[in-house]
Amino acid sequence: MSLQPFTSLYRYAVEPIAPFTWFGTKVSSLDLVAVFRLCIALRQMRENLYAKHQRSAGEDRPALAEERSFVRDACAMLTIVFGGEAIIGPLLGILPSFMFSGVSPGLYIAAQAIVEYIPVLPSVSLGTELPLSIIDGFTRAMLLCSLIPPPVITHTSPIIASSPWALLLSSLVITNGGFFLTNMFSFMEPTPLTLTTPDELKPYGWTTTDIWSAPFITGLYALLTHAQPFWAELHSVISTALGGAGSKVGPMDAESARALCALILAVLFSTRTAKNFGLIWKKSVVEKIKTQ
Repeated sequence: MSLQPFTSLYRYAVEPIAPFTWFGTKVSSLDLVAVFRLCIALRQMRENLYAKHQRSAGEDRPALAEERSFVRDACAMLTIVFGGEAIIGPLLGILPSFMFSGVSPGLYIAAQAIVEYIPVLPSVSLGTELPLSIIDGFTRAMLLCSLIPPPVITHTSPIIASSPWALLLSSLVITNGGFFLTNMFSFMEPTPLTLTTPDELKPYGWTTTDIWSAPFITGLYALLTHAQPFWAELHSVISTALGGAGSKVGPMDAESARALCALILAVLFSTRTAKNFGLIWKKSVVEKIKTQ
């Protein structure tokens, strides 16, 4: 299958668009889609959690719901987006992006305000989530392939720049660290902030698609593009083991590798959505596996 159509679509989607270019900021249509997708998903999540809390009336409620605050919701969103970066940045000696530019945080806050003024959002359903899973695959591939690897592989320290572990760990933490923090402090719950066990640390939490797909996709992208010497050697070993020629295997171009990773993520997220809505694996031990 040719990746050229997907590569061209991706190239078009990441082109900076007006009116942001008028002010010298590079915001693409894919960026806007990702921002509004997250803001809408978080509002839907909050509304579902509030409805679940209200249904528990008459039962043992852990706490009364408190009035929603835009500041709290905005902080939760910014924690999800930048929390992982804030954790891994000091470990790598890299300044987090939100420290030297306010464009991205401002864009998320503005989108949050717009979404809050929408009277009614469509309910979460298979008909809406399945197509959005494909979009999620492309937006997540941008993060895992184009945003996370460069600061690691171009690091001033040769040890970090050539470390596959630093690359995979950065992908894992940046992608999931924010969700881990918001879950730990119950940011999304309608009740006051409470320290609790994050879903990721609960039984089968490690099977969550977002957790293992992050280092997997970043590693696959690094393998295909030979982002570090380790991945180039591993690619040659795999090629030889599969019966390839003994000559050195060349890397795939970055855009094609990113498009391939986006397609894989779209399949993974679509499978997760189908499972969550009961289309596949309705019975068996797989029911215990949590895929969020």
